[in-house]
Amino acid sequence: MSGTEVDLEEVSARVGALRSRIAAKTDREVRIVAVTKGFGVSAVRAALAAGIHDIGENYAQELLDKHAALGELAREVRWQFIGRLQRNKVRALAPVVSCWQTIDRDELAAELSRRAPGAAVLVQLNLSGEPQKGGCPIDDAPRLVAQCSQLGLEVRGLMGVGPAGPPERARPGFRRLVALADELGLPERSIGMTADLEVALEEGTTMVRVGRELFGPRPARGEAAGPLA
Repeated sequence: MSGTEVDLEEVSARVGALRSRIAAKTDREVRIVAVTKGFGVSAVRAALAAGIHDIGENYAQELLDKHAALGELAREVRWQFIGRLQRNKVRALAPVVSCWQTIDRDELAAELSRRAPGAAVLVQLNLSGEPQKGGCPIDDAPRLVAQCSQLGLEVRGLMGVGPAGPPERARPGFRRLVALADELGLPERSIGMTADLEVALEEGTTMVRVGRELFGPRPARGEAAGPLA
């Protein structure tokens, strides 16, 4: 498979450094989701070798291509879908995705319940209020969580993306998400990426989605050749 390749030993060292960075902030268990979009399948192999089995992908076809390229090794991956999800992609992804982190509307929840009954999901909140970003309005989240549960989906928690800019800008939204997860009795809080990791750790994340910290600068999508283009 084509795509930007990564060095296994370098990734292993970066995973160790990231775990130390997390441990310096909290003794809470925090899962690392290795975001491999734009990189070749070697990034997934390197993450697995370093002990990370939660792999995050933003694009349906890229996830499916990597899953196929891994062969038997794909059994070790827990695919986390973390991109904006179109209803027409759910059917193809349903057999391989372990957790759907970006459920943000009723129609998507309904389609997922038809294609993957009982699927594990996170409800995504729009923490910045920017209309171009995915996620449901925070005030609508309790209703959507209830709707997902009524459809038979396993709602494990909430997910959110911090706004662009200084990390401190993410703190109010992260704090609201964690408080709402507490209120709804949901254990998972998927907040924090490379840039705002420390803020997320301070505010109570249980799952961080990290790409650049592990694999280096991500190429533009057009630079990933072949099936990853």
